[in-house]
Amino acid sequence: MIDAILIIAAYLLGSVSSAILVCRLMGLPDPRTEGSNNPGATNVLRIGGKKAAAVTLLGDSLKGFVPVFAAHLLGLGHATLAAVAMAAFLGHLYPLFFRFRGGKGVATALGVQFGLGWLIGASVAAVWLFMAWVVKISSLSALVSMALAPLVIWLFTRSPELTLMSVVMTALLFWRHRSNIRKLLEGSEGRLDNK
Repeated sequence: MIDAILIIAAYLLGSVSSAILVCRLMGLPDPRTEGSNNPGATNVLRIGGKKAAAVTLLGDSLKGFVPVFAAHLLGLGHATLAAVAMAAFLGHLYPLFFRFRGGKGVATALGVQFGLGWLIGASVAAVWLFMAWVVKISSLSALVSMALAPLVIWLFTRSPELTLMSVVMTALLFWRHRSNIRKLLEGSEGRLDNK
């Protein structure tokens, strides 16, 4: 019973759009209608600046971290951890409260990874930060770090369930970034140093 409650709660928490709420509270335009039209931290950075983006990033990360960490503290098995993580991630991508129009999932996925273990989250975050420093492109940094996430999770947990969850999460994340991938191939993707 606790498993089902946690999975449902994780989806509902994931469905709370930090970007939309932050923009409303700060009197900024709806991120679904401005910039890249994506309700995520990078787009909030474009339309509202660093403070709004930082709050959005924190909120989106906590949506992944809190339910997974709670399941972890309760000592639930890897299959339940994986289900809770996917529920939070899917809530962010397809939020019940915002007509199923959500973000691309990078911050929430990172929150999930920190919920599984701080070394897992720190390793993936370090890859993102290194890539961002080198290439100055947020989407490429996210794609590279999340592509490596299943390997990181396997190395730290040796769990088939958690590794499979991460593979599925990465595949969905790549699907949500398909327009960014197209722009990367065309050489027209926005850079962090142009913000």
